[in-house]
Amino acid sequence: MITSITFELILGFFLLFIIVKIVGRKIINQISPFTFIASIILGELLGNAIYEKQIGAFYIFYSMCLWGFLLFIVELLGQKLLLFRGLFEGKPAALIKNGIVDREALKKNRMNINQLQSLLRQSETFSIREVAFCYLEANGSISILKKTPYQKTTVGDFNLPLKPVYAPVTLIRDGKVLWDEIKDLGFDEDWLKSQLLSKNVAAYKNVFIAEWLEDDGIFVQTY
Repeated sequence: MITSITFELILGFFLLFIIVKIVGRKIINQISPFTFIASIILGELLGNAIYEKQIGAFYIFYSMCLWGFLLFIVELLGQKLLLFRGLFEGKPAALIKNGIVDREALKKNRMNINQLQSLLRQSETFSIREVAFCYLEANGSISILKKTPYQKTTVGDFNLPLKPVYAPVTLIRDGKVLWDEIKDLGFDEDWLKSQLLSKNVAAYKNVFIAEWLEDDGIFVQTY
């Protein structure tokens, strides 16, 4: 009995190590609902298998390898296909835009104002008036862009007039143009092409990430 458990524990230990190495650190950080559930099931598979007398080392090896293979396939498809990535990882939701709380976004994400304020306080922001933009990330955490008067000061900020705050907008991701974002900005394809040409980029497929910031222009990184 002791020998069997010892062998199964050692086998499970190294299988977990290999799976995490292959699948990546996202399963540890649990940066999406899918990776959160996947990590729980992975632990349950190992825990239940080890202490179930009728399950031997072969079944532990098989179940964990199969689960690890499925995780690897999902991660691979998420890297290759934007649609698949959005399905499994989700996308951030803007809860505060230009200092105004989006009540519809709160309802859509099944949140209330108390929960939003609690998350803000956990991010060292104790008043909604300090926030210009707030995004609810796929893993349940929030990202905050504060209004200019409440941002941390640096040496370069002294004696400078206040500037409006703008949120960066992703225009191209993995060679795919996000036309909805461009439309929301009020721009069109001709504008996008001229911006890319200014960075000596001729084709969308060559762009790894392109981001637009109102007061700083376009940022482009190619493959």
